[in-house]
Amino acid sequence: MRAIVIGSDGGVEEIGVREVPMAPAPTADRVRVRVHAAGLNRADLLQRRGKYPAPPGYSQDIPGLEFAGEVEAVGEAVQRWKSGDRVFGITAGGAQAEFVVVPESNLAAVPAQLDWVHAGAMPEAFITAHDALFARAGLRMGERVLIHAVGSGVGTAAVQLAHAAGASVFGTSRSAEKLERLRDLKLGLDHGVAVGENPGEKIAEAVQRWTSGAGVDVILDLVGGVYFPANLEALASRGRLVCVGTTAGPKSEINIGLLMRKRASVIGTVLRPRSVEEKAEATRRFAAGVLPLVASGSIRPVVECVYGPEEIRLAHDHLESNSTFGKIVLTFT
Repeated sequence: MRAIVIGSDGGVEEIGVREVPMAPAPTADRVRVRVHAAGLNRADLLQRRGKYPAPPGYSQDIPGLEFAGEVEAVGEAVQRWKSGDRVFGITAGGAQAEFVVVPESNLAAVPAQLDWVHAGAMPEAFITAHDALFARAGLRMGERVLIHAVGSGVGTAAVQLAHAAGASVFGTSRSAEKLERLRDLKLGLDHGVAVGENPGEKIAEAVQRWTSGAGVDVILDLVGGVYFPANLEALASRGRLVCVGTTAGPKSEINIGLLMRKRASVIGTVLRPRSVEEKAEATRRFAAGVLPLVASGSIRPVVECVYGPEEIRLAHDHLESNSTFGKIVLTFT
C-alpha cells in the first residue's frame, strides 16, 4: 500500500509517499479501513522533526491522527461495522496511508452530508474541541467562551460547537484576515481581535471591552506561551482555562495569587496518548453530540485546501507557513 513516510533527519525534503507493507488483517475487535482522506495536523509536523513520537505500538514512520474511508475488513469480534460502511475516526498514528487498522470503538459513521474530503477534515478537530469545551470545561448555555487561534482547524470547530450550545463566542487570531473569513462564513463568532505581536495586552483589553469587565467563563487556549498571563486576566471568577496547544511555547509565568483570587481552574488535555477506552468515550460523545449538528446543517468542517500524497511536502510547507484557515486534507482516492 502507499503511505506517507517520514525520513530520518526531520526535514521536509525527507518526507514522501512510498510503498510499504500492507496493513495487517484485522482480528478481534479491529477494523481495517481503506482511507480516502486524512487530515494534516501540527502533530504531524512535530513527529517529522522527531519532537512528538508516536506512542508505543504505533508506526514512528507513518504519521496521521485522523482518517475517513470505507470498512474493508473486520475482526471476528466486531459487531457494529461491516464491509463498505463509511466511517471516520482517530488513531495515535499511521492514518496517512491507503489502509489503517483501528479498534471498532474508535470509529463513527460518516454522515451522508459529508464527502470524503470534509469527512477527513473532521475527527481530530471536532473531537478535540468538543472534548475540551464540554467534557473538560463543562461549557454551558449562556456562558462566554474565548478561543485562541480561532482560524485553525480546532478553532473553527470550537466556534461552531460553542455557538450551537448557546454560548457567546469570542476569538483571537494573529491575522485580521482570518477573523474576516470567519465572519464571512457566519460560523458563530460574536467578536474577534487580531493580536499581532503583542497578544497579552490586546487580549486583556478586548475581553474587558466585550464583557464590560466581567471576563469570560471558559478559555480554549491552542497557543500557550505568552498567552497564559493574559488568560488569567481575562477569566471571570471561577472561570476555566483549558490548555490544548503550545504553538507559542510550553512555558510561561503564572500569577498564582490571581489564580487563587479568581478561584480559576486550569485544565490540561491532549487526545493522542489516551487509551483506546478513553478515545472510545470521546468518539461516542462526538457521535452523539456533534454528528446530529452536521446532519442538520448547523456545523461543518472548514477545509483550506486538498493535496494528494505526492504533494505531501507542499502540504507540510503550507501548514508550517501559519497562513492556513481551517484544515488541510490529504486524499488517497
